[in-house]
Amino acid sequence: MINEEIRDREVRVIADGGEQLGVMPLARALQVAEERQLDLVKIVANAHPPVCKLMDYDKYRFEQSKREREIRKNQKIVLLKEVQLSATIEDNDMQVKAKAAQRFLADGDKVKVTIRFRGRQITHSEIGRKVMQDFLAIIKDYAVVERMPLLEGRHMIMMLAPKPQPVT
Repeated sequence: MINEEIRDREVRVIADGGEQLGVMPLARALQVAEERQLDLVKIVANAHPPVCKLMDYDKYRFEQSKREREIRKNQKIVLLKEVQLSATIEDNDMQVKAKAAQRFLADGDKVKVTIRFRGRQITHSEIGRKVMQDFLAIIKDYAVVERMPLLEGRHMIMMLAPKPQPVT
């Protein structure tokens, strides 16, 4: 709450430099704020009496939004990309899928590798595990296993994360 939105009788006032001006009636606090051409902003509402600070509220909001924009700009959004394999995948097809996974990992995204077992293939899940190990051997220089291959229903799922880059 700022200026006239504050409804308390008395408030503890802190100047814009941080020094305490003490407890005073709201009308006097608003007068001090007007004299200094600042806003009276309630910063601690549940204290007795509430604590208010003299500040340029518009400048404060601008700086706050500037900080938030800077934080968002520096943030790296990690996406989850998926590569689907088959239990009966050929070597060349696996190379193509591995190149796609390498590209995703180079962009900083995580990769979810899945094998969907069709029909009676589920009875030979060890073939799927072998395919996963072969796939991992191809991209071991680019990825770290976040979750080992795990059978969930008719799907075998493995999670890969980009290998941390050495700091230079």
